[in-house]
Amino acid sequence: MTPDFLITAFVTLFVVIDPVGTTPVFVALTGGMTSARRRAIARRACLIGLLILLAFGLFGEAVLGFIGISMPAFRIAGGLLLFLTALEMLFGRRTQRRQSQAEAADDDPSDDPSVFPLAIPLLAGPGSIASLILLTDQGGGGPATLAGLFAVIAVIYAICYLLFMAAGAIERGLGDTGILVVTRLLGMLLAALSVQFVLDGLVNAGLGP
Repeated sequence: MTPDFLITAFVTLFVVIDPVGTTPVFVALTGGMTSARRRAIARRACLIGLLILLAFGLFGEAVLGFIGISMPAFRIAGGLLLFLTALEMLFGRRTQRRQSQAEAADDDPSDDPSVFPLAIPLLAGPGSIASLILLTDQGGGGPATLAGLFAVIAVIYAICYLLFMAAGAIERGLGDTGILVVTRLLGMLLAALSVQFVLDGLVNAGLGP
């Protein structure tokens, strides 16, 4: 394993995981929450994403193959689930639900985006899983390769967490109107991203051009 390989791995995984692009989504999904709850969600999302990628780095395609799920199927399922969240953001359903449950929001586990869609599929989606599997194979799959890749992933998720911690300042800078506009725009972008996930899954499954 060479420094060039680590640099390539960092750039590849950083672009795929996209901490900078995910931060506005985090702001939109956690709008109106207390700082303590936002920190907990950020910590949980990054930890879950990290553990998922570590598992796939160690076991690769065997994890999906063991339960009979192909990567194209995983990509399509992630796209469909992400589309549901995009619809909620587009039509403001998340905001309405959060306002109606304001007093109980801190204790309501049903309104927790840390697992979905933050950890899965945004921080640890089909793209990052597939990239990690390919990088592991490219590096030879030995202990040194795995250790280097895990260190790269840990650094990237540390960057994610730091950016998420700045979400409060971002929210204050945008204001209520700005958050509303950003939420709608991100809802559209998430909808497009989810459709792309589905299309890529169909192509990889041999069902498209």
